[in-house]
Amino acid sequence: MERRTIEPSAIEPLLESALARRVELRARLATEGTDCFRVLHGLTEGRPGLSIDLYGRLALVQTFRDPLRDGELERIEAFVKAHLRRDAVLAWNHRADWPREPFERWHVPHAEALEEHVATELGVRYGIRARHRGQDPWLFLDLRAGRRVVAELAPGRSVLNLFAYTGSAGICAAAHGAREVWNVDFARSSLDVARRHAERNAIPAGVVRDVHEDVLPVLRQLAGLPVKGRGAARPFVRLEPRQFDVIVLDPPAWSKGPFGAVDVENDYPSLFKPALLSCASGGRVIATNHVARVSAEAWRATLTRTAEKCGRPLTALAVLGPDADFPADTPALKIAIARVG
Repeated sequence: MERRTIEPSAIEPLLESALARRVELRARLATEGTDCFRVLHGLTEGRPGLSIDLYGRLALVQTFRDPLRDGELERIEAFVKAHLRRDAVLAWNHRADWPREPFERWHVPHAEALEEHVATELGVRYGIRARHRGQDPWLFLDLRAGRRVVAELAPGRSVLNLFAYTGSAGICAAAHGAREVWNVDFARSSLDVARRHAERNAIPAGVVRDVHEDVLPVLRQLAGLPVKGRGAARPFVRLEPRQFDVIVLDPPAWSKGPFGAVDVENDYPSLFKPALLSCASGGRVIATNHVARVSAEAWRATLTRTAEKCGRPLTALAVLGPDADFPADTPALKIAIARVG
């Protein structure tokens, strides 16, 4: 697939309109100590398949359908430097055919753009690389609203961060005063990034524990439930039942592993039940659902019904969407804040 030509001024009006819609949000982010946000959410801002994120001075352009058109990358870079950061460095990753078509097939950025940069969110410093072993950014900006809640709840509390990826929610909790944090993920490479985040924020030794294991056996053991699946026959991290004050449950939409499947659309209770059983009385479960087909109302009903059935009824339940840099009438990402009785 070749790049297509573009009229010289086609992208600028979209970027100008997007920044105009973010004036209030950017002011809030500045007061919170945040220098990263989504500049253009193309799905709802005029260019489906295109996103532009600013992480400190790194501008990450991603295309998910068609590649950028001829001359467009240069115009995006000029706009970012003129309106956001004069010292910005830019990388473009075309993800439609990754990994069959490597990113370099479309764009070889300046070497400086490929270094590990630092972005700050809610006063917490995260390392960011435009390109690494995977395709997803190390910090998902749409989950900022959830990490904001984590930061508010964290002081003095224990936090269990499930499907931690690079540990952003757990590191946020530790940086904001959590006494104990577990980051649980099956990928050692992701936990290594989380460890560097902890070092970058001078988190005291012993506060953050990396649990390199599939989430399902960890969560079921903590809840006092039997471990199921083919993986139960192999060695896995052994844990005693216990409860945490705050649990972050951020599963992928769907995955299958040796301990069973994760199916957010059709079987959220299989994750939410053990999370509830692992949560202390009066604690919070911060759960996410990324499936656009699942409405907030239907998901809320599922969470409430699951809590009642397992004997841990909720005393409060709020469902949030992302911040205003991810505009949508019905956002795909839904963040539930559940208080457990």
